[in-house]
Amino acid sequence: MKNDLLKDLTLLLIRLGAGGMMLTHGIPKIGRLLGEGPVKFADPFGLGPEISLGMAIFAEVICAVLVMVGFKARLATIPLIITMLTAAFYAHWNDPFGKKELPLLYVCVFLGILAFGAGKYALDSLKKK
Repeated sequence: MKNDLLKDLTLLLIRLGAGGMMLTHGIPKIGRLLGEGPVKFADPFGLGPEISLGMAIFAEVICAVLVMVGFKARLATIPLIITMLTAAFYAHWNDPFGKKELPLLYVCVFLGILAFGAGKYALDSLKKK
């Protein structure tokens, strides 16, 4: 019982922390998409910089909020993992490891949420009752 409480509280803190910090990367990108002039953003999949930026915003804002509140958290981690792997190995390919380190750390955290779920203190757990 005590271990379950600790596990669920830890998952809550991880979700809130990782999701909240991810918002600090995603919210500023909204201004880049809505700004004047052409969008300058990496286009790793050949879809155009506007679509690539939109997909990054979807992951870093919408999916981050879903992870934070624990609604479809496992599913929401998939775009976040893809976005962070793209940041580490495409956007920062030629950069030193220090630039890849943060996106890779996010990948590890989101892989943990993907593997273990959101825990008891999540919106998804409300519907199980």
